[in-house]
Amino acid sequence: MGIMLDETPLPDASPLSAADAERLADIMRALASPVRLRILSGLRARLSTVTELSAQLQVGQTTVSNHLRLLRHLSLVAGSREGRHIHYALFDDHVVDLLDEAIRHLEHLPRA
Repeated sequence: MGIMLDETPLPDASPLSAADAERLADIMRALASPVRLRILSGLRARLSTVTELSAQLQVGQTTVSNHLRLLRHLSLVAGSREGRHIHYALFDDHVVDLLDEAIRHLEHLPRA
């Protein structure tokens, strides 16, 4: 494990624009919440309603709903209405990959 010292430029490694950096920072801030990470992890396993996520995570429905609203706004989750219920899922495979990579990275870090 170590520091990346290779100075070979990555393909398409140009600096982010100010607008893209701001949007990415918003996403990173959203991912900085343990509750939101647990919601994303739960949705990684299966589609779920607010009620199901609340029970699974042992977090209040209002709290889960508020977190889902932000995650939807940032296009990290999507919801589809079925009668009175909305079933939530990860937005697309990129969110799955992002979550999986973060978890794999966690496995390489020293335990605190």
